[in-house]
Amino acid sequence: PTCRREAPDVEQFARDHLNDIEVIGYGTQDSFDEAIEFVEERGTESLTMLWDSSFESWSAFQITGQPTVILLGTDGQELGRWFGAIPEDEVLALAAQA
Repeated sequence: PTCRREAPDVEQFARDHLNDIEVIGYGTQDSFDEAIEFVEERGTESLTMLWDSSFESWSAFQITGQPTVILLGTDGQELGRWFGAIPEDEVLALAAQA
């Protein structure tokens, strides 16, 4: 699955930018036990992982597929949105403007 492939890159991005950006991952598509196993296997200690079995977060953020990257400013306003791998240069450029 895509999340398993992307997890190491997301973790590295979060680790590299701990002081600049807070990275939050959402688990929704598996069972909660599978989500816990995923976190333990993938070592996502540099980012916050949230679980939403209701998919309400997908509705609230208008997520239509995964992986989706959404950059929010400190005021909660969306600064950018991408589908797929984190476009590191774009994310950092927008974050620097916020």
